[in-house]
Amino acid sequence: AAAARGMRLRLLLLLALCGAGPTAAARSLSLRGSWRIRSGNGSLELPGRVPGCVHSALLQRGLIQDPYYRFNDLKYRWISLDNWTYSKKFKIPFNISKWQKVNLIFDGVDTVAEILLNSVPIGKTDNMFKRYSFDITTVVRNVNSLELRFQSPVLYATQQSKAHTSYGVPPDCPPPVQKGQCHVNFIRKEQSSFSWDWGPSFPTQGIWKDVRIEAYNICHLNFFTFSPIFDNRTQGWNLEIESSFDVVSPKPISGQVIVAIPKLQTQQTYSIELQPGERIVELFVKINKNATVETWWPHGHGNQTGYNMTILFKFDGGLSFEKSAKVYFRTVELIEESIEGSQGLSFYFKINGLPIFLKGSNWIPADSFQDRVTSDLLQLLLQSAVDANMNTLRVWGGGIYEQDEFYRLCDELGIMVWQDFMFACALYPTDQGFLDSVRAEVAHQIRRLKSHPSIIVWGGNNENEAALMTNWFNIHASELHTYINDYVVLYVKNIRQIVLARDKTRPFIISSPTNGAESIEEGWLSANPYDENFGDVHFYDYINDCWNWKNFPKARFVSEYGYQSWPSFSTLEKVSAKKDWSYNSEFSLHRQHHAGGNNEMLLQIGFHFKLPEGTDPLQTFKDTIYLTQVMQAQCVKIETEFYRRSRSEVVDGKGHTMGALYWQLNDIWQAPSWASLEYGGKWKMLHYFARHFFAPLLPVGFEDQDVLFIYGVSDLHSDCKATLTVRVHTWSSLEPLCSFETEHFVMEAGKAILVYEELVPALLGRCGNCTRQSCVVSFYISTDSQLLSPTNYHFLSSLNETVGLQKAHVTAIISQQGETFVFDLETSAVAPFVWLDVGSIPGRFSDNGFLMTEKTRTILFYPWKPTSKSELEQSFHVTSLTDTY
Repeated sequence: AAAARGMRLRLLLLLALCGAGPTAAARSLSLRGSWRIRSGNGSLELPGRVPGCVHSALLQRGLIQDPYYRFNDLKYRWISLDNWTYSKKFKIPFNISKWQKVNLIFDGVDTVAEILLNSVPIGKTDNMFKRYSFDITTVVRNVNSLELRFQSPVLYATQQSKAHTSYGVPPDCPPPVQKGQCHVNFIRKEQSSFSWDWGPSFPTQGIWKDVRIEAYNICHLNFFTFSPIFDNRTQGWNLEIESSFDVVSPKPISGQVIVAIPKLQTQQTYSIELQPGERIVELFVKINKNATVETWWPHGHGNQTGYNMTILFKFDGGLSFEKSAKVYFRTVELIEESIEGSQGLSFYFKINGLPIFLKGSNWIPADSFQDRVTSDLLQLLLQSAVDANMNTLRVWGGGIYEQDEFYRLCDELGIMVWQDFMFACALYPTDQGFLDSVRAEVAHQIRRLKSHPSIIVWGGNNENEAALMTNWFNIHASELHTYINDYVVLYVKNIRQIVLARDKTRPFIISSPTNGAESIEEGWLSANPYDENFGDVHFYDYINDCWNWKNFPKARFVSEYGYQSWPSFSTLEKVSAKKDWSYNSEFSLHRQHHAGGNNEMLLQIGFHFKLPEGTDPLQTFKDTIYLTQVMQAQCVKIETEFYRRSRSEVVDGKGHTMGALYWQLNDIWQAPSWASLEYGGKWKMLHYFARHFFAPLLPVGFEDQDVLFIYGVSDLHSDCKATLTVRVHTWSSLEPLCSFETEHFVMEAGKAILVYEELVPALLGRCGNCTRQSCVVSFYISTDSQLLSPTNYHFLSSLNETVGLQKAHVTAIISQQGETFVFDLETSAVAPFVWLDVGSIPGRFSDNGFLMTEKTRTILFYPWKPTSKSELEQSFHVTSLTDTY
């Protein structure tokens, strides 16, 4: 019976779509697929795909090489400097004269274009982040020609900047090391597409999202969006639904709306009447009080339960629309309140009333060419975040508002999203045209995204408060008021106003970093946006020794911090030639977009490790790459552990740290960067380390004045009885020198507590013949419920000062178990930073970059694509620290 009902429903839907009878709500024709593209002077014409861009079309036709190969970002600058035209001839497969209104809809145009249908100009676009709808009722025919005449985004941005004659809007251009284009702040386009300190300059042109024709009679449902809201007074859930209609009937139309959430025993019917014109219908649904609503929780804190909802609009005369969606219920609060023993205010998030430490990273666009970002790639990158025990990603404000699939996956995986609006590291104009465009962009994005539970905060911009108040752009004091006024106009009087009016379910902060409530108090901009007593901070220090935790800010929330490393050789090899394979090659310098970055990595390595001095240049390059990854992993580990152990304490007024989001998760191309995932998704050593340092239960060791302290950190929801096991190993033996267990202690839920302290000389003294240089300490927490923390370790000296460390010979026997591969490792000596590599075979290990203090260890390999034992054996290579000597 159910199958028959389903078949009948599908048949009715098909009839509706095919224009049969009065239920024919609308006809839609997608214009995706094949288009023609031609250059400005018409000398080059080629086929192209939509969604897509000019670069991708040229590459698919073999007219250019991979844009990421070697120096092609410079070689192919001509592409973005030309004015390209997209055109398509198409037939309408239904009788166009029978429809009262016909619209042409673009979900995304990149970026500045004039649109002509049948040679008639029908509109213009100038914002990559807006949805455009054009009424083509009087212009459309049965056979049509559509043309988008693009203007070079680089030339447009320059023109806009020149036209802004009253005062300059800095910065004019990116630093020379980025090899980028100028005036990106004058175009509403992905800001990093003109270059960034981790990415190339590829200002694309094209139709980057769906394009379609919609024809309808009587009325049309433009969009619907919803917000679940918890009513504290009644202790019940409600749902606010907003729908937008275009009523083309000359008379009012009336009907019914039926909202159903079967799992929550909720069904409500409403009567509506719509007047002609654009109409908004707001519905308020009370969730049945007798139903148990399971809330959506972030990863590691509970389930991501969602409920299927259907909305049926039935109008008189048989016209109907049905929509279905997944509804998730959760509350989010940003808590800024005074802290005992401390100046300033807290800054942390409560989800469903529970304070949660945000663990994660920052997300940048996954490719310069968005048509290459498939749902498989998003799934791989986001699953990798969850696999590393992350619960949060910040979608950074210099990229794009991500595609729908990104947020759907975050909802399902339990990844909280800190969503910036797309403004970064610049000041912006505030002329009326620019503001109108931004207002439409912001309204569209809120409408599109607000029903996602994963998004927990809107952020107005990236670093623009700091840029203005710490004077990055050398603005004369007498002119500062102009820019402060512009800042308030753009982010407060426009963006903030729209957010507050359209989304009451999550907080809005103006910038990152910001002092939050304190910034507001100071007139929306703080004198010191990096104040550790308020809000969030960004912190970078490449010069001082990262092993010294005293260099780090004991801040309320750290939303950016990090260190660079190089991607693995197998990733670089694909876009380079033999002559490029040295650390100081022209290619290595070209690929580094952060001034002094390559030297800063060597400086940090030099603090604690020996730099390679081999005679084989290629091996030296590979060893240096490996050491940059060791250094990055170790630096971010020490810094993150500092933030995690600071969650429950206030020292000298500082502390209560409740978030650590390192910079950055993913890469946009194959180059040195702060990322822990290489371009394509391969895990760097840092990402394996993140799996440990973001674990729900973790012991953290550090020293202060010769005393070793070990904290227990818990993200668990309940207290548990636990013990700490401490071991001392000598570098020269695979047998631990000594091992002991602490008394039972209570590991408090959601806390960081001191569980062990001892003078290092005393510890070494009772473990036999040991010095700082000859020994290393490891430790782990076990609970009465058999939960084990990762084994952590603490180096008592730099690894370039170790005594007794021998060259380790590490071998592996590979076998297969189902779809997983087993690597049985054996080592001849203690081996720090054991790195297993299988080249370009996609997949990840269960652990990597580890300290091997025992003779044997079993590691699993999870392939992302089918592979074989023999393929793995051929590609397998293992490196540990002494291999670089």
